[in-house]
Amino acid sequence: MPVSPSTDPLAELSAAGVSVWLDDLSRELLAGDRLKELIADKHVVGVTTNPTIFASALSKGDRYVDQLSRLETQGADVDDAVLALTTDDVREGCRAFRDVYRSSGGVDGRVSIEVDPRVARDAEATFTQAVKLWETVGEPNLFVKIPATGEGLAAITAATARGISVNVTLIFSLDRYRKVMDAYQTGLEQALEAGLDLSGIHSVASFFVSRVDTEVDRRLDALDSPQARELKGKAAIANARLAYRAYEQVVAEARWQRLAAAGANVQRPLWASTGVKNPDYPDTMYVSDLVIAGTVNTMPGTTLTAFADHGTVPGHAPTAEDYAAAAAHLASLKDAGVDFADVTDTLEREGLEKFEASWAELGASVAGGMRSATGPTARSADGGSSGSSGSNTVGLLAIYLNDHYTGATGGLELFQRAAGARKDKKEKAVLTDLVRQVEEDRDALAQIMTDLDVSVDRTKVALGWVAEKAGRLKTNGHLFSRSPLSDVLETEAMLTGVLAKAAAWRTLRALAGTERRLDAAQMDALLERAERQSTALEELRVAAATRALDPRTTPTS
Repeated sequence: MPVSPSTDPLAELSAAGVSVWLDDLSRELLAGDRLKELIADKHVVGVTTNPTIFASALSKGDRYVDQLSRLETQGADVDDAVLALTTDDVREGCRAFRDVYRSSGGVDGRVSIEVDPRVARDAEATFTQAVKLWETVGEPNLFVKIPATGEGLAAITAATARGISVNVTLIFSLDRYRKVMDAYQTGLEQALEAGLDLSGIHSVASFFVSRVDTEVDRRLDALDSPQARELKGKAAIANARLAYRAYEQVVAEARWQRLAAAGANVQRPLWASTGVKNPDYPDTMYVSDLVIAGTVNTMPGTTLTAFADHGTVPGHAPTAEDYAAAAAHLASLKDAGVDFADVTDTLEREGLEKFEASWAELGASVAGGMRSATGPTARSADGGSSGSSGSNTVGLLAIYLNDHYTGATGGLELFQRAAGARKDKKEKAVLTDLVRQVEEDRDALAQIMTDLDVSVDRTKVALGWVAEKAGRLKTNGHLFSRSPLSDVLETEAMLTGVLAKAAAWRTLRALAGTERRLDAAQMDALLERAERQSTALEELRVAAATRALDPRTTPTS
């Protein structure tokens, strides 16, 4: 039975042996007293970051403008600028947590930074960048985040052997988690053989939680049976508990005991993605249900605030009975028709895609910020530009906006065609509403261009319209007619378009800090709408893929 929440639930959580980390970092947080308050009053002992967090931080406030201006003047390219901005923030974060790092003996006080997700399928490139990040930040309480892809395993071993402390991220499956633990131990063994002090090497394994329920629940909804409905909202906790059982088994083995005797630190399980996506579920469930001593829970700000307000800590950690129930639940999912291995494969693939999209958004925001931070962009009284640098910036901005307007025109055609072709009434209604929204978004972009004195390039738009028509001839098994894959391919294309649109809104939001003709509040509203559109399309994509690709169904032409 859970105990009554104390006057300080986060203190109770910390006393139970859970390290409270925040999944957020920005210069706004570092510059004010907020981070100090979180450390002192909210028991926060670490911070994690990712490309999405940095892209969001860059779009808010003006604390990056001066550095962006210097980088532009120095001729830095976008990748070098991203490295400079992110490592500077993380270095300052590490320094903010120095006292925590020292008082915890190096266990906590950690700040994580992620390797470029574009190299996640290249072990050598991942390792090379891990070394670069480690040396650039230059703080002992850094964690370098490496995705737990098949290729990432070799990079984890190589980085650990080099003495780099690694936060292994994007873990979904138990099988991959066991391989992660093996990769860490192999790295420690190599480090020991090379004469390194193992006590200085730390690691956490970030097991993602809420996304599991999101994907499993979607598949259960598609099954639409009483048994399926009963199974909803339980897979994520079951999967995480079984992951902890796997951890217990590994640290009890003779191999780990030998490393521990040589001074090695355990690779602590870390519960990531703990924000609750379904409003029908308790907003602290991925914290309260995973209270296990020696683990880390990294929470987005909203979850941290919610737990601080009404979180509860169970009276005991998971028992053997809890582990048995978790295994039984995953077995029930299989019986109901949910392929859990495919769930975790899908989540890994989509996780990388989302990180790559966020990285692209970050790069676009940095590029836009560098352009707007140098050279006057304001217009002179006669309407001309006030300098050649400003003229160049306006010209580049015109190209950028016209590219997105062209994409919006082709995208609108795609949405209209998809809405007209769908047979399911509910899906047709969703797409019809999205058509309206996408058209409004294109109109909003056109007005933004007018406000910025940027003309629509009608030739480029016409060519984009022709390209969209030609895109209908994708090889989907039926060259000129619809096939069972048409819904899948169309939805994936629409989702890609919405992600690109969100990147544009983030870029314009970043420019709003220095361009008075841009309305920051409008950019925020457009971005929020794009995120809702993305969620709706993802639900349609999963449903379409299940119809077309599930071997138990019989597709029709």
